[in-house]
Amino acid sequence: MIKSLLNSIQNLITLSPEEIGVVTALFKEKSYKKGDFFLEEGRICKYAGFVAKGLFRYYTNHDGEEKTYAFSQENDFVCNYESFLSQKPSSKIIQALEDCDVLIISYADLQTFYTNIREGERFGRMVIEAVFLQLLKDINSFYTETPELRYDRFLKNHADLQQRISQYHIASFVGVKPQSLSRIRKRFFIKP
Repeated sequence: MIKSLLNSIQNLITLSPEEIGVVTALFKEKSYKKGDFFLEEGRICKYAGFVAKGLFRYYTNHDGEEKTYAFSQENDFVCNYESFLSQKPSSKIIQALEDCDVLIISYADLQTFYTNIREGERFGRMVIEAVFLQLLKDINSFYTETPELRYDRFLKNHADLQQRISQYHIASFVGVKPQSLSRIRKRFFIKP
């Protein structure tokens, strides 16, 4: 599991053998069963995680209506950075859609990572920049794209997840009810 994390980090920065030891000591293995919460609404996000196996869904709860806005799968990081960085309660929820194996790091240990890894702060900046860009794309998509375009984008960006995510959660991500998603899918797949 640690090898995937080290490969992911080393795709962005170089780690010395000593730094590999530091990273290995800072990240802890944790498993989540399908349905478990990585983060519950109203709780502080205490960890950032690297998904070695499994799939997480990010969503908000508006008066009982769940609105899915992102997914994290293998080789992605999982975290609500808004809560993690501010150490304030989260309005977002992160739930395992499958059994998941994750390498987690606490906020305090992440500060140790930044201090003891020569290019640690650079790595953190690159990860946050990627999160920021994805957030901008998601916001733009939410306000400017039709449900059909959002479904098309889902298929292009998450083609490998289509069989792993229920139609209910895909419909929530697209911003429609499951019945509407069925109609979109029908129109989508019988296009000339």
